[in-house]
Amino acid sequence: MTGPTEGASREPAVPILPELHGPADLRGLTDAQLAQLASEIREAIIRTVATTGGHLGSSLGVVELTIALHRLLESPRDRIVWDTGHQAYPHKLLTGRLAEFGTLRQLGGVGGFPRRVESEHDVMDGGHAGTGLSVAEGLAEARDIRHSLERIAVVVGDAALMSGLSLEALNDIGHRRTDMLIVLNDNEMSISPTVGALSRYLSEVKLSSTWRRGRSLWDRSAEMIPVMGGLALELSQRFRKSVVNFAQPGQLFEDLGITYIGVVPGHDIPTLERNFRAAFALGGPVLVHVRTQKGRGYHPAERDQVAFHGAALPPMADTHEARVPARTAGAAPAKAEPAAAAATEPADGVSPVVEKIPNYTHFFAMELVEIAAEDRRVVGITAGMPTGTGMNRLQAAFPDRFVDVGIAEQHAVTMATGLAIGGMRPVVAVYSTFLQRAFDQTVHDVCQNDQPVVLAVDRAGLVGEDGTSHQGMFTIPVQLQLPNLIVASPKDEQELRALLRTALAQDHPFALHYPRDAGFGVPVREPGIVPVGRGEVVREGDDVLFVGFGPIVMRAIETADRLAADGVSVEVVNARYAKPLDRGLILDRARGKRLVVTFEESVVTGGFGSAVLEVVEQARLTDAAYRDVVVRIVGLPADHFVDHGSVTDLRRVLRLDVDGLTAQVRDALDALGHAPHGRRRTQAPA
Repeated sequence: MTGPTEGASREPAVPILPELHGPADLRGLTDAQLAQLASEIREAIIRTVATTGGHLGSSLGVVELTIALHRLLESPRDRIVWDTGHQAYPHKLLTGRLAEFGTLRQLGGVGGFPRRVESEHDVMDGGHAGTGLSVAEGLAEARDIRHSLERIAVVVGDAALMSGLSLEALNDIGHRRTDMLIVLNDNEMSISPTVGALSRYLSEVKLSSTWRRGRSLWDRSAEMIPVMGGLALELSQRFRKSVVNFAQPGQLFEDLGITYIGVVPGHDIPTLERNFRAAFALGGPVLVHVRTQKGRGYHPAERDQVAFHGAALPPMADTHEARVPARTAGAAPAKAEPAAAAATEPADGVSPVVEKIPNYTHFFAMELVEIAAEDRRVVGITAGMPTGTGMNRLQAAFPDRFVDVGIAEQHAVTMATGLAIGGMRPVVAVYSTFLQRAFDQTVHDVCQNDQPVVLAVDRAGLVGEDGTSHQGMFTIPVQLQLPNLIVASPKDEQELRALLRTALAQDHPFALHYPRDAGFGVPVREPGIVPVGRGEVVREGDDVLFVGFGPIVMRAIETADRLAADGVSVEVVNARYAKPLDRGLILDRARGKRLVVTFEESVVTGGFGSAVLEVVEQARLTDAAYRDVVVRIVGLPADHFVDHGSVTDLRRVLRLDVDGLTAQVRDALDALGHAPHGRRRTQAPA
């Protein structure tokens, strides 16, 4: 006889995530509730990122790992450091930010990386890979100096672990025997494959109290053997080391003095908790190697882990068909489909790509491939970002002339110097914010040796939703002080093609800056060589001179058009080069003007506008024609970092859109007492 409830549909589960007030609430949940919570976290991430964009794959892969850490540790007393930080979305959701999560990466909303101003659970403002281990070691050392008891954990990705800073930190952590947990999040993007049951068995052995007590007892006993004690101890330790090394990929860490445990299934919460708890009990530095699946829970992201990694995602449809049904803990993930198949068949839940103007990176990459076909000396280098920089196109066309050094910008720049000395024409494509890491190499290796290395500075200017750590606002002032280095930026995508050819046609270091933006859709034109240090007049005028550097020139032209309605005649110069400046052109066009306004999407202190000001000031000393010329520098403020938000919103807030630029010029004209006809003069601010 059938029971009254048999065959009846189950009541929908009561949502758990909205009822969580903080990590402490996790400790009362059952295994079934934890599995449900993991599913809810993934739903929230997918739903939000489908609208806002963001780092989807990495965050979906660490859901269970995050739950396990927060169940074991007592944040914020205990500290969890997220290296890079783009894998911290589940952490944000578990630490009270569900209600605001829909504002992810939007102006005034939740940041895409950990941010201390957002939550006491965020230990550091992240964004750059490879910093977490050093920060975590510093926290642990401070704890030990204070004689306090908080536990320190750092989650570092397999790619970030290969950065030079990470390796330096690992060496020091092992040397100091710093008591901390290192969680290596291996999502199969860089680290060796699973090593099997024997490796897991040896990890369990090392974690066991029997192994630890027995090892210590034997070492003490061996030392006491007359005459042969030292040799017996050494042989014992060698034997243990060979046994550990037999089936584990972690010998590097063991040699550095860091206990290695792995490989642990990264989507099995009880197993993760058990290993983390045992690792803390061991004392000293312990690395737990956790295998996760990037993009887990969203089928398109599982199939194409590269495309769904970064903030600029393919179009997403928030559909249930795109979700992957929950698997039992430890179940093997679906095998990724070949890249060729993914390229020819639309992924589940992904809408067709809408036709739009490609971005500057696209035009750079396509032109580089064309040049490489003509010149076998051209070699492309990237630091772990072949897709983001467009270098994957060169890799596909000329794999023997493409190098990905991983997250090691310093090495990329110095290696490029060696290639140039060897007669090649290396092009290092790197985001502006990451090139900051290689300042010494740019100075000491590239510029001091005056080698023809092309620094393709992608994401120059405002980047947008990735926030303070990613805005490309500081590189130009740094580069303008360096001997031998040419610094250029195009006004549009077709000029980018010409400047890239120019960079590869001369014999000095060349930094080519271009933004993340889409192009303007200007007509295609043949990319000729642009003489170094030569600007151009793009609009004639009599009253005011605009001098712009980079794509902001196009907004300067629109601003000039608006001011023409006020009766102001504006001339616009596209500088093209910030170093060397076209001094002759600027001074010729500034003569007789009351106001010169410089435009750049970079920090104003020591930048392009400052260089123009220096030219005018120097001329003022010897030529009376310039003594009444006033220079107004327009760009990014130098006294604070720029927060996250869409580039459109940020330009509006910073008054770098056309409306804002027009208002700034009008303010300057008012301050000078120049009130054009057709517009009433407003009082200048005090």
